[in-house]
Amino acid sequence: MSTEQYPVSPQEAKRQAALQAYELLDSPPEPDFDAITRLLNQVTQMPMVGLALLDAGRLWFKSSVGLGAQALSRDDWLAAHLVTHPRECLVVPDLQADERWAEHDWGDALPQARFLALMPVVDVAGYVLGGVLVASPQSAESDEALQKKLADAVTLMVAVMESRKRAWQLARLAMTDPLTGIGNRTQFDLALQVEMGHAMRSGEPFSVLCLDLDGFKAVNDGFGHTAGDEVLCEVARRLQQQVRLGDTLVRLRDDEFAVVMRHGAEEAASVLSQRITKAIAVPIDLTTGDTVGVGISIGMAAYSDQILSGADLVKRATESLNQSKRRNEKRWNMFLGGGRRLF
Repeated sequence: MSTEQYPVSPQEAKRQAALQAYELLDSPPEPDFDAITRLLNQVTQMPMVGLALLDAGRLWFKSSVGLGAQALSRDDWLAAHLVTHPRECLVVPDLQADERWAEHDWGDALPQARFLALMPVVDVAGYVLGGVLVASPQSAESDEALQKKLADAVTLMVAVMESRKRAWQLARLAMTDPLTGIGNRTQFDLALQVEMGHAMRSGEPFSVLCLDLDGFKAVNDGFGHTAGDEVLCEVARRLQQQVRLGDTLVRLRDDEFAVVMRHGAEEAASVLSQRITKAIAVPIDLTTGDTVGVGISIGMAAYSDQILSGADLVKRATESLNQSKRRNEKRWNMFLGGGRRLF
């Protein structure tokens, strides 16, 4: 291990945040990245090739050929060189002749390596995300042609990463309510379909909650639509704090929300509803200095053998919601079905 020290960049936190935004670390193999690795292996004739991402404590390989490890430790010589020299290809003509390599952590993954070249991968904002690595058991001198091939591989890697990131962002936007940032109708329908399929196969219950704000129209009429938007955002935030990990919270339209409650039967749905009504009942302070209050009505329906489709379950939850709104003394109801009454 090298004793040479490199200073930590003041941009390190932002660099790591930029890397995390691609959601690639510890992800499964993907054909586009593997294709770049195979191509680089062929054009350079280097037996060891890797496309790596530089995390806080490791150099993790998204794709590789001929390497003996999925990740290499981040150190103060090779991995850190990527960050401190973002426009420079690191070349070591003969690792065995470099005293820093004798006890280096990377030696186990590259036991036969003598020649090593490491080209930084830099995103469009200038942050170093990782590197493209090639190694050979023969010592050699790097030439301009090899570095051009490495630069081309970096260009392809960044293009794939950016394309993948944009596709992922567009998919997320398609399922996100632009005002509150929670899910929308599309995400609700998808979650409902998934849970219905699981419930019909396993018999494990889940619940749908339909929610409607009480008094929201009065806020809009009395304080304006900007105030109304603030209320919707605050309600969404409070709802997010109450739903469980794995539940799907969405805004259907206007002041109507819904929850697909995974692994939740009648009792669990009722407990969640009580928590929600208490959370929403707390007055909301607007940025204008005004304070407003809204309530919430909740209708619930739990999956059973009598439920034939997701639409049927939503219909019953909606019926329960309508009943709830007619009964001011109790703001949540469960649809029981089977001829039993709503309560």
